Amino acid sequence: MTEPKKQPRSIDAPFVALGPSGVAIRDRLKHLTPEDEKVLRLVGEHLGSLASRDLAARCLDAGGHSTDTWAARKQGLTAASSSRWAGSITKASHDQWALSRHCQLAHIQGLEAGVRTLMHRLSLPLGEKGTKRAAGGYRSKAEWFQKSRRLQVLQHRLDTARAEREAGVVHVVRGGRKLLNTRHNLQAAQLTEAEWRKHWEAERWFLAADGESGKRFGNETIRITPDGEVSLKLPAPLAHLANDKHGRYALASKIAFAHRGQEWTDRISANRAVAYRIHVDVERDRWYLTASWQRPVVQTVPLETARAKGMIGVDTNADHFAAYRLDPHGNPVGDPKQFFYDLSGTAPHRDAQIRHAITQVLHWAKACGVAAIAIEDLDFTAEKTREKHGRRKRFRQLISGIPTGKLNARLVSMAAEMDLSIVAVDPAYTSMWGGQHWRKPLTTSRRKMSRHDAAGIAIGRRALGHPIRRRTAPPRDDQSDRRGHRTVQAGPCARGREETRPPVTERAHDARRRPGHQKGTRETSASKTVRDARSAGQWAQHSLPLTDQER
Repeated sequence: MTEPKKQPRSIDAPFVALGPSGVAIRDRLKHLTPEDEKVLRLVGEHLGSLASRDLAARCLDAGGHSTDTWAARKQGLTAASSSRWAGSITKASHDQWALSRHCQLAHIQGLEAGVRTLMHRLSLPLGEKGTKRAAGGYRSKAEWFQKSRRLQVLQHRLDTARAEREAGVVHVVRGGRKLLNTRHNLQAAQLTEAEWRKHWEAERWFLAADGESGKRFGNETIRITPDGEVSLKLPAPLAHLANDKHGRYALASKIAFAHRGQEWTDRISANRAVAYRIHVDVERDRWYLTASWQRPVVQTVPLETARAKGMIGVDTNADHFAAYRLDPHGNPVGDPKQFFYDLSGTAPHRDAQIRHAITQVLHWAKACGVAAIAIEDLDFTAEKTREKHGRRKRFRQLISGIPTGKLNARLVSMAAEMDLSIVAVDPAYTSMWGGQHWRKPLTTSRRKMSRHDAAGIAIGRRALGHPIRRRTAPPRDDQSDRRGHRTVQAGPCARGREETRPPVTERAHDARRRPGHQKGTRETSASKTVRDARSAGQWAQHSLPLTDQER
């Protein structure tokens, strides 16, 4: 007896993603004098030591944190810096502690998923085959034994993480744990101890100041005038280094933001809050200043408005974007487009590659005249565990290499600047159904369709509210078009709208098995079956969908 066919999981409705809630721009601090660099290093080192002590105090407070303890910490830092520097330090410590708590919860959830998978696989007989939704048993007794040992390790880690979370304990490294571990393997990192020490100290400096609306140019601690003059308030122990009035130090460098410069100028001219951060690139020996500010969340356009001019469906892959343009009715227009990027190398190189590929997609979308781009709402958090995929190391590396979080954030912010909306869709079955229903019909001698190109069509159709497969319905009377176009879309509640339509021959064979049907002496051809179906009042159509040229 054959097993019943599994029903596909429910598909979440598409939605228009919210616009960006913040802006960050950066420029280089050029022509700094040796005295300027000396002052910046002294201030960063002094405030960095205060930030380290304050973060330790915040971690010790754990769940006992309150407004009073926050005020006490700030008051203790004010004497060694200033009121505004102390406010920036305590806020940064609180944000870092909150981020660590969030990461701790994600770590616990990952451990729980691994323990569940191991317990399930260990409970199965050896060699039992798995399914698409759950893995099977282990292949040998040796593997079963090794996995049972790993289960004990994960359970111990899980118990420890849960106990630390209940007690409010977090583990934070100012400067980054990755850089800290590099100290134990300098040869692999191709660094000397002195070079590593420079990176370590620079990462632990603190040269960031929050903005304050109503104050002069939006920030009293690090102030930048519309002309680009940069000055900062020196901490109390370093006030003797001031070269300007009121204990301030003015840098010789001037800032000129090339990107969003007018928006930044308008903001500081109105004395609206702008936060600044000064940091150094140790390898290039260059200083940079980053300006950031918040803005109200952009109100997204209604979904129907985003669909009015069609859609660009984008399939995200490990090395490229596969995009296809669709009209408002869900029909593919033109040829597929691929936008490649390389995610190997350093983090700045990967970031530049992503930005370049997104820029190409956005420019093509503007040239097509659409108002929105459809993309999958991907989340591989539960898919990257080694317990889930076992020996499929290359697959785990593949999905781990897709920068979904950074991609979504950059795509939303960059699309908002070009007046384009982002429609997020459920990623379920897009590659499978797209390749099943669209790859073969659109493949010609001059057009090569990949599975990723077909997935882009599936994503776009889902964002437009159409089923991935086109479903045709006959007119009530005859084959003419007087009662409407013959090709229509299945409704959202239509049963089996995503399933494969059975061929004409199968329906004819089913008709032969009905009572009263006379058995033929020879096999009936497909064309004769269609004529017989039409004469009997039934309706049949060729299995391939009609293109715009054939209509």
